[in-house]
Amino acid sequence: MLTLEGCNEIDSFVAFAMLCRHKAPGWQVRITGPGRSVTSMNGVPVGIQQPLSWLAEADAVLVGSGVKTAQYAADADFLAQLHLDPARQLIGAQCSGSLLLQAKGLLGALPVCSDSMTRPHLEARGVTVLDRPFHAGERIATAGGCLASSYLATWMLARLADAGTAARILHYVAPVGEKDAMVAHVFAATGLTAAQPITPLPAPDVGTGTSARLFSGHGSGRS
Repeated sequence: MLTLEGCNEIDSFVAFAMLCRHKAPGWQVRITGPGRSVTSMNGVPVGIQQPLSWLAEADAVLVGSGVKTAQYAADADFLAQLHLDPARQLIGAQCSGSLLLQAKGLLGALPVCSDSMTRPHLEARGVTVLDRPFHAGERIATAGGCLASSYLATWMLARLADAGTAARILHYVAPVGEKDAMVAHVFAATGLTAAQPITPLPAPDVGTGTSARLFSGHGSGRS
């Protein structure tokens, strides 16, 4: 996951946690960004696991949002270091992350979903913004609203693993008493079809976990 100074914690950590719940050989989830660390919009230090150059190697990239995304989108030097290729990679952007996709010329005529604060900035650049939490083209997806990060993570899990895996992970993290309803809702919003009944994830071993802090990674490569 591309994580920048002033990042939104919900956008990054929700999707990171969901992606990290998939356990498969070669599946890697990593935080990428400038420097060795960034500080979130609420003062949380976030360690950078891989440099920006690593994005060019990834099979998929999620672009997080934050309070300084517009500044990065106007920084020619930063954009020159940002190597994204939708012909080869799956790319997702959360809220203001769409500003970076637009600045890189990746959106074309593709409409996007974004938050209410970013919307006028995108529309001023000629981008159509939808009143929906999620929209995907063939290989680029965008989400609007912090908690819509679960939609992006679900879409990416379905595309990189399979729909059953995405459903099981979403079911696991969904609120108790609302699990089936949330899976049905998110799958409908993302255009996915979940197999029924959903097989629950096995309980995690106590004391185990991942040393990763945020994310990006997949399959035989990374996301």
